[in-house]
Amino acid sequence: MDWVEIIVPAAASDVDEVAALLADACEPAKEGTEVRGDEVVIWAPLANQEATLAEVRAAIAAFAEAGLGVDPATVRAQPAMPEAEWRDAWKRYFHVTRISPRIVVVPSWETYQATADDVVIALDPGMAFGTGTHASTRLVLEELDRLAAAGLAPTRVLDVGCGSGILAIAAIKLWPHATVIAVDTDPIAVTASAENAAINQVGDRIAASTTPVGEVAGTFDLVLANIQAHVLRELRGGIAPRVAPGGTLVMSGLLSPQAEPVADEYVVDGFECVAVRPSDADPAWSSAVLRRRS
Repeated sequence: MDWVEIIVPAAASDVDEVAALLADACEPAKEGTEVRGDEVVIWAPLANQEATLAEVRAAIAAFAEAGLGVDPATVRAQPAMPEAEWRDAWKRYFHVTRISPRIVVVPSWETYQATADDVVIALDPGMAFGTGTHASTRLVLEELDRLAAAGLAPTRVLDVGCGSGILAIAAIKLWPHATVIAVDTDPIAVTASAENAAINQVGDRIAASTTPVGEVAGTFDLVLANIQAHVLRELRGGIAPRVAPGGTLVMSGLLSPQAEPVADEYVVDGFECVAVRPSDADPAWSSAVLRRRS
């Protein structure tokens, strides 16, 4: 299938918010967005180009009326780069990154000399989300490091919307006796998670699949969900029951104004909110840590 990119220019201060709002407002954007400098990019089949442009421009017009730095007249379409070229292009911008006091993400094509305390994650995300460089992913990794340092010792972990598998791999490396169930609606993400687990030699302890979260068996000491606010709301009935009594839920993918309202919705399901933290790297994004009441 031929694809096009729908490009939405935005003020630098608003670009992350525009990306998240588009994911709520437009069906094509719910499949994923990319922020490139001061532009938001979504993808659509070439055959749907005009309909998608019209849908996105209508949403952008509403955002502009609300005061965001966008203009529907500047929204444009261009041919999408073939996958092979895309994979090579973004490698220029993905390098060794220290995420937290212990966690270091290393692209599979680079080398890194680890120190004794480092938790190293080798990663090739391919077409899946999750290099650790986006604020929402960093937030979860930081929370995992913080929870491990505080003495949390989960044996069963669930990663909802696993993307590249980065969070599942981090959990296994922080808690060597744990196992992880990783689920995603995108088969590309499931494949990437399995491949990255193998690269990190933890493939026998991470089971990745497209199983809907509501059909995952059992409960978990730790549940991770780095997905957008509207998805966290839609999946609440599947996610909340998967957290064991006394277990921990870490949510991200939330714009900072969304974090407390989404957390409050989960509180209704028997959780207490432990912390809502904005990203130091990009305060537009926040994570929420909740604990299920026993």
